[in-house]
Amino acid sequence: MKASFIGRKPKAAGGWGALTSCGKQLLASGAPLTGARALLKANQPNGFDCPGCAWGDPEHGSSFEFCENGVKAVAWEATDRRTTPQFFRDHTVTELRTWSDHDLEHTGRLTHPMRYNPATDKYEAIAWDEAFKAIADILRGFDTPNRVEFYTSGRASNEAAFLYQLFVRAYGTNNFPDCSNMCHEASGVALKQSIGVGKGTVLLEDFEKADAIFVVGQNPGTNHPRMLGDLRRAAERGARIVVFNPVRERGLERFADPQNKLEMLHGGSAPIASDYLQPRLGGDLAAFRGMAKAVFAADDEALAAGRPSVLDRSFLAQHTAAFEAYRAAVDATSWEAIEDQSGLTREALEHAARIYMNAHRVICTWAMGVTQHRHSVITIREITNFMLLRGNIGKPGAGLCPVRGHSNVQGDRTVGINERPSAAFLDALEREFNFRPPREPGHNVLGAVGAMLDGTAQAFVGLGGNFARATPDSPIIAKALSGLRLTVHIATKLNHSHLVPGRDSFILPCLGRTEIDLNSKGVAQLVTVEDSMSMVHGSGGINPPASPYLRSEIAIVAGIANATLGPWPVDWLALADDYDQIRELIARVLPDFHDYNRRVRVPRGFHLRNAARELEWLTATGKATFWTGPLPEATEHQRARMKQGHFVLQTFRSHDQYNTTIYGMDDRYRGVYGERRVVFMHPDDMAELGVAAGERTDIVGAFEDGVERVARDFRFVPYDIPRGCVAGYYPEMNVLVPLASAGDESYTPTSKSVIVSFRPYPKAVQ
Repeated sequence: MKASFIGRKPKAAGGWGALTSCGKQLLASGAPLTGARALLKANQPNGFDCPGCAWGDPEHGSSFEFCENGVKAVAWEATDRRTTPQFFRDHTVTELRTWSDHDLEHTGRLTHPMRYNPATDKYEAIAWDEAFKAIADILRGFDTPNRVEFYTSGRASNEAAFLYQLFVRAYGTNNFPDCSNMCHEASGVALKQSIGVGKGTVLLEDFEKADAIFVVGQNPGTNHPRMLGDLRRAAERGARIVVFNPVRERGLERFADPQNKLEMLHGGSAPIASDYLQPRLGGDLAAFRGMAKAVFAADDEALAAGRPSVLDRSFLAQHTAAFEAYRAAVDATSWEAIEDQSGLTREALEHAARIYMNAHRVICTWAMGVTQHRHSVITIREITNFMLLRGNIGKPGAGLCPVRGHSNVQGDRTVGINERPSAAFLDALEREFNFRPPREPGHNVLGAVGAMLDGTAQAFVGLGGNFARATPDSPIIAKALSGLRLTVHIATKLNHSHLVPGRDSFILPCLGRTEIDLNSKGVAQLVTVEDSMSMVHGSGGINPPASPYLRSEIAIVAGIANATLGPWPVDWLALADDYDQIRELIARVLPDFHDYNRRVRVPRGFHLRNAARELEWLTATGKATFWTGPLPEATEHQRARMKQGHFVLQTFRSHDQYNTTIYGMDDRYRGVYGERRVVFMHPDDMAELGVAAGERTDIVGAFEDGVERVARDFRFVPYDIPRGCVAGYYPEMNVLVPLASAGDESYTPTSKSVIVSFRPYPKAVQ
């Protein structure tokens, strides 16, 4: 072991470390001037939307609306490295499979459409029209359209996603496995049940008005760093920032604003969290139940003393259903059960509840630390319950805020990427395009993988993403993809999904978000995206394309559709040559997009109406509806405790990655350098196991389905994390996440609650 692989954590997130990292990333891309010039147009009214996260853009935007991880995304899209046909002549697919995700990322931008040749085990260049015809011939040859799985990444634009879903439904299926199935599916399911809208209810300016912000199960310092600026400004004006996170994350403790010249000069920083609570993995539901119990106790005390109610009784009476049943469920929940499941003390939860009660306007935000558990849907419903108690939905400075990952994962869903589309949406498609779209539900990600494994599905078409590495049970996913008749990947860079080809396999290279997209008249085209606050805005690239052979995602979808269906039910090629026409179609199908082409060209775009924000509840009861169930019988950490030497694992990102894209090998905020095969563990748990920092181990999955799951050769890193809980990076640890373990109602893999044990890595190898 190298003594330097574990280093000291920074004093604060951001600051000089972020600026230094930005400089290194721009230089490493090989095109620092191109990347730097592009950044000046990132998240600007006349520029492109950052291809990273979905955090909102402020109305009062500056000239520098980007963050460290945005720099990485832009720099590596604007790289001067190219993955050419010569590269594929030099390397077989079998060899490339041995390369790391990091190494594949650094081969650069794909330049030509490629087709896999199983005889040579290499990809070979193919003309666009030939590729489209070959793909279409196979698609038309299936006995049913349901043989095909059509996957979507959250980076696809609204226009590409709408055209994609129109093609797929005209083709005849609702098979839409989507990246959202693996992240925020629980948010959409829970919020629709509770408030009637599967999205957050806040705008970015609400963060300027909130008295308290509860940040649950998320790490904005790495995953959406621009959020730290909004949290810092809220903290500076006196708002309380209450964090619930099992892992002590530096970005939630202190932040140095790289755009604050005086602060940078003096090496200063500002605190973020006023209160930092570390529940055990899967303990958030019990934590919010405990805070609700404290609120009810305070309300009883106030009423007994003749003081005003702590609850917003008027709001509850007018706008909610099942309140009394929820109160009864809370009363029936013991503090003993709450403390055991949450891993937090009654005193800590009562303290957090007092912050909530003393605040007139409260925002609650969350991310995948909440959504990737078995009980995620009811956890989010419990969070919503808690916020309803004092009317913290539908007023300025308050509301619910699920923070999405990919820059347009929310927009893709809005325009129709959904395996269970509403009848109203399908009716609108039928009226507009005069064909009968399929009505039976299609496959989500888990359903798609199951269909691939049992032979029901025989083809996979991926609009972006890295399906093989984003999904759980990595060896099983590779088996599923490699057994298909056809695999098609629309992508900007080579990734491991491309290296498990079906019998016929194509890589179709597309333009990136930062690149100029010209139509046949030489006019630059505009695409649109929707952020986490339901703001829709335009995005236009400024860099020349990485290759003259690239086509936009929209043009590629149109090319496949035209080759498969001909110019029906629309003229696909005409739409690909004029994105305004696509937006006109979207506006006719989805009325909230009315006057789309004009409104999206206004600086910062426009807001899609959110009924719950306006206190209109599109639920079965016509009101915001309380969830009234008990706590789960047991959480995963309680189950792990029953087995000696077992722990609950969560997978997460390092600071040098975005989703499955690995930019570098460091995790500066957690003090790990040049290494990714690490497992974070409480020092006392390490002592009890008899292991030392840096010692190597195999991690063994404990899911009882007869499948051996082992992640080999990881190093122990002592860290501030609750006892009984451990953590490590995906995709390396996805091999431990069972495909059969998914969230109730959400079907999201339980990547934050995997029971594991440890065994020594073979000494002979060390």
